[in-house]
Amino acid sequence: MRQRIVRLTLVGGVVFLALLLLLATCGGGSPDGDGEGEGKSGSETSGAASAPAAAEPDPGASGKRTVLDVPPQYSTASGWEIVGASPDIAFSWPTGTLAYLERSADRRYRLRTLDTATGKPGWQGEARQSLDPDHYPRLLTVSREDRQFFVTWSYGSAGDGLAPSETFLSLDVYAAAGGDRRHVELPWSGAPSVSASGPDIVVSDDAANTALVDPVTGGTSKIAASGLKYPKGCASCRTLTEVVGQTGQGLLVSGAREFWVPGGWYSRNVAPKGADPASGVPTSVVAGLVLAKWQLAKSSDRAASHELWTVHDAANGKALVSVECHRPAIRPGRFPQAVVPPSGDYLIAGNLAFDLVRGKGYCLEDEDGSAHVTLASVTEDGLAYGARNVRDGEEALAGNGVPVVMDFVDGAAEPLARDVRLPVAETTGVGVFRTTDREERAHLIGYPRTG
Repeated sequence: MRQRIVRLTLVGGVVFLALLLLLATCGGGSPDGDGEGEGKSGSETSGAASAPAAAEPDPGASGKRTVLDVPPQYSTASGWEIVGASPDIAFSWPTGTLAYLERSADRRYRLRTLDTATGKPGWQGEARQSLDPDHYPRLLTVSREDRQFFVTWSYGSAGDGLAPSETFLSLDVYAAAGGDRRHVELPWSGAPSVSASGPDIVVSDDAANTALVDPVTGGTSKIAASGLKYPKGCASCRTLTEVVGQTGQGLLVSGAREFWVPGGWYSRNVAPKGADPASGVPTSVVAGLVLAKWQLAKSSDRAASHELWTVHDAANGKALVSVECHRPAIRPGRFPQAVVPPSGDYLIAGNLAFDLVRGKGYCLEDEDGSAHVTLASVTEDGLAYGARNVRDGEEALAGNGVPVVMDFVDGAAEPLARDVRLPVAETTGVGVFRTTDREERAHLIGYPRTG
């Protein structure tokens, strides 16, 4: 509480001494703050972020805890809740830490963390300005040298609108374990694509020009599209060339067909059995794995109606698991994004599911390909959640479609109650759910597993 300064008229020496004793026992106090602990700031690094003042996440102004209809694997009798979180959230699997952004009244943004097992707040960053103040910065996780980092980024210019200003990418890189922050500004022209399949933060444009940001040091290096090494004899590699992500061996680059790691492996040499070796297109890179789509060999009876989807080891390109699925009647605007649990034992993407331990793939569609399940999240023990009659996983998580749960034991997708909300992710035995209230505020809610 702020101290109030009161002018007193002292009468007599005894009264004076008594007041001195009273002040000594009360202590000096300090000006009231918001508990944010701004700490150091600068263009390079800052000290560890502060711990928040609140002891528990705020359940909202009403004090009432939100109770959702959830799958039977979770209990709503206890849990935690955050009100006003950003659209993007990120996880540090080794520590069970969840990170999200909070918007302040002055249109700045603060990164906050939470222990998913207990619901207790962790460290928080200082309030930062976004280059696009009307939107939250983007948030992702990157791993390097067995360390994990949360990365927020925004793109724009710092001009006042009266004079032209160079556009750049603003990144804040936080150590997930303690919150130490490093700020990086990268001059950039044109809307960037930013990914973090590791070990660097990869920034690229639609012409395959790339910059790599080391999350440990903040150092940057640039690779021009003209400097990419193309596989010998791959004409399609020089058409629609783009940087898809990064593997431990280097950048993963794709052409109109075929993909490769410059100076490393080449898709034509690692094509899965039954595929046309010159037809591979990568669609997602995550946790040391590459999901790619292949055309079936022309001699295949189903070459005209089906495609082969394969999970590859990102380190050497080796094909791990494959499954055939119908070609979509209308190609979606985006390829399915791969999702894995902390263990990396399973991978899901759209209507595809892969058991990487048993080496088995599933295509969750009707026999004629007319209807299918879209998966959105997957747990350590092999349960995947999704919905029918939705276009992508985001729609399933938003409560649209008919919710289902799939068990990797048999690959069967069973319907759930119509109003059930699906977990965005599960970690430390807690499912994380998202919903929006009548005031359009986003809620993140954690419910523990029942067994």
